[in-house]
Amino acid sequence: MPLRSTRLIGMTIPARILGDFRSMAELDFARIFEALPSPFMILDQNLRYVAANPAYEAVVGTPFSRLKDQKLFDLFPNEDEAGVRLRQSLERVLATGEPDTLAYINYPITEADGTVTNRYWTAVHVPLTGPDGTVQHVMQNTVDVTELVRMREAATLPYGSISAATRLIERTRETEASSAEFRRLFQQAPAFFAVLSGPSHVFTFTSDSYSKLIGGRDVIGQTVAQALPEVVEQGFIEILDKVYADGHVHAAEGARVMLGNEPHRPAKETFLDFSYNPIRDGAGNITGVFVQGMDRTEAVRAARRQRLLIDELNHRVKNTLATVQSIASQTLRSTSDFAQARRSLEARIMALSKAHTMLSDRHWHDAELGHLVCQELSAFGDEQVDYGGPALVVNAKTTVALALVLHEMAANAARHGALSVPEGNLAVSWHRDGEGQLVLEWIERNGPTPAETERQGFGSRLLRMVVTGELGGGLDLNYDPNGLRARLSIPATAYAEQEARFD
Repeated sequence: MPLRSTRLIGMTIPARILGDFRSMAELDFARIFEALPSPFMILDQNLRYVAANPAYEAVVGTPFSRLKDQKLFDLFPNEDEAGVRLRQSLERVLATGEPDTLAYINYPITEADGTVTNRYWTAVHVPLTGPDGTVQHVMQNTVDVTELVRMREAATLPYGSISAATRLIERTRETEASSAEFRRLFQQAPAFFAVLSGPSHVFTFTSDSYSKLIGGRDVIGQTVAQALPEVVEQGFIEILDKVYADGHVHAAEGARVMLGNEPHRPAKETFLDFSYNPIRDGAGNITGVFVQGMDRTEAVRAARRQRLLIDELNHRVKNTLATVQSIASQTLRSTSDFAQARRSLEARIMALSKAHTMLSDRHWHDAELGHLVCQELSAFGDEQVDYGGPALVVNAKTTVALALVLHEMAANAARHGALSVPEGNLAVSWHRDGEGQLVLEWIERNGPTPAETERQGFGSRLLRMVVTGELGGGLDLNYDPNGLRARLSIPATAYAEQEARFD
């Protein structure tokens, strides 16, 4: 509720009041404040209203628009003993900065129809400090105990006692139902929650998400050290002890926690955003610790993967740029036809680009060799080209290198070899040899006899530079009169075997 939540802006509410409320941030404290069945209101140093929740408005029969900036005792004058005690309690809290409780006061309320109802209250007054640490406001929480008083008064009246007891039982049931609904919301919240009681941190409540986080272990009634022994040596018991002793909130983001969330299995690395908040009773004494948080494991791992991907991409881009620089230098150095050289350079760079696109589509994971061969030979018809072999996966480095090798050999076959004439054909196959190496065989048939210049040209130098230099493999080129025959062998570290076949 924006209107009522802004009434609290500028106030510093002490940890004993907001400790629990801050821990409920995931549930929207403003809405909880509005929904509380118990009346709350806040006064300034002059005892003027600055905030009130709907329960208080209902009790006094007056909307906040009429309460705002008005003095409490101007609107609700009471010169009797109860009024004097109420004023003294409020002024005492403002003067001393210490909370005060009025266990039982009689304070009449004027109903909407003008009738005055004699009601009895228990009131708790708590100081609220400003940025400079001085008390600037006092907050009152009241509990209507009229029915209890009337039960006591009716104890000597046989018929009245039954009526009063019945009304009290109905109110108690309503309160229990409201509490059960509130508990259900916490139980099913996506964030995890747990309540630890006492100095030994005994579990008294865990949400469904918290139970899932710890592998479904039944921890209610056990201390944290007993229920989660794996966290003892990770320092979390010491943190809980400090929160319980000092009342300070402990918060962490992306904290690494080893949790045994699978029975009979080693603890797993988990990353959590969490906070420990002290729980205080009405007198301000710490009685336990409220735990809340979110499991960020997948988000942290995704960020790690992204970092690795970026590092790998940066490394590959640097290597590719170095390769392009070398190709450009060699291409321009070995030709007198600069127009042809430009076309050759563009085609080689395009082959690298296609390989990069394939890897990018796979998030720079390994690529399947058959897909790479298909991509580089797709421009030629099935009647001239035949290729096949087992489905072998090659890593990113080998993918880029083989893309350049296959392009160079296909371009040479199209210009000077078997693919330059209609009757020519090409067969490409690959397999794993006895030593685990990847062997790729390139066989051209029915093409022109290879010219002597091909043996010493830039294309053959480029092939050797990539295969033997970049991949650490071997290259055997045989310029047979019937067409080029080539055998490439690449170390097993460059690929991984798959069961399927690519034909």
